[in-house]
Amino acid sequence: MTREKKRHPVVFVLIDGIGDMTIDISKYRSARGTPGTTLQAAHTPAMDAIARAGLNGLLDPVEPGMACGSDTAHMSIFGYPPTKHYRGRGSFEAMGAGLEMAPGDVAFKCNFAHLDRASNIVTMRRVDRNFHSWGTDLCPFIGSFALPSFPNVRVACKYATEHRCGIVFHGPNLSDQITGTDPLKDELPLLKSTPIDPALPSAVYTSQVLNEASAVIIDRLSRHPLNVAREAEGLATANLVLFRGPGERINVPNFEATHGMKSFMIAPTCIIAGLGKSLDMDVIPVEGATGDYHTNLLNKANAALDCFRDRTYDFGFVHVKAVDDAGHDRDVHMKVSTQS
Repeated sequence: MTREKKRHPVVFVLIDGIGDMTIDISKYRSARGTPGTTLQAAHTPAMDAIARAGLNGLLDPVEPGMACGSDTAHMSIFGYPPTKHYRGRGSFEAMGAGLEMAPGDVAFKCNFAHLDRASNIVTMRRVDRNFHSWGTDLCPFIGSFALPSFPNVRVACKYATEHRCGIVFHGPNLSDQITGTDPLKDELPLLKSTPIDPALPSAVYTSQVLNEASAVIIDRLSRHPLNVAREAEGLATANLVLFRGPGERINVPNFEATHGMKSFMIAPTCIIAGLGKSLDMDVIPVEGATGDYHTNLLNKANAALDCFRDRTYDFGFVHVKAVDDAGHDRDVHMKVSTQS
């Protein structure tokens, strides 16, 4: 009779955006010397202790030389090669926000933005990272609606985080093989969606659906009392939703079937939570975990410990986003602070 080998639970903490370029860090933490990275400038006794006691190395999430986004990086880390399974990040954002997706639905990761309607110029691709403090009522206002020219398609919207929302097109004959409407830089014209392959009828059809949905949403948002009031006060209005990353739900074996481990995820960032839901991981809500600068890391750590204490789970994934936000905002002080 052989004794069953004891299984040890695994906790995977991923601090998104912790890597950085070398800079002059003397003004941030002179005791550590210059030059260095923001991680070297930060006060990190716990991570230092883990590094001393463990193994350290470098990992290319997908393959050497390939710069990848959060979605493809996490897919690869979880054991699902994005070159084989990736269908766009829209489904992850939408599912993470709480929208349902059936096979054939197409979803988008969207930004609330500002459009100068007279010139059709997107003056602000991201209307305000503090959008959550004033603008979330715009999502239920967009709500769920049918399009005049496409009555078989229903459009659903739900708030995600910061300035983002998820949008799903429900209906027949849809395709994710289309472009979005995001010009990728401020002060450029709003784009029209086009089919990636003009010979694919479903892609031609879906690009037409998207362009009409964009126009309807612009009209709705421009008339919302919140935006009318902000315009009167000289403030930027959230009168535009930029459609980005069209994608269908990925069709893969779930995490437990792939790895033989019952898993949970703590990830308030919708794009990561949506990937977890796509893999049938249990996404655990945590009070105070916001996926931004204001998140409560202690609550996230305690929630992860609670999940392991009941001996239900073999694997837990905890995602930390604030460091990455600071990098996108080019805020060195904040990046040092969020790592300390």
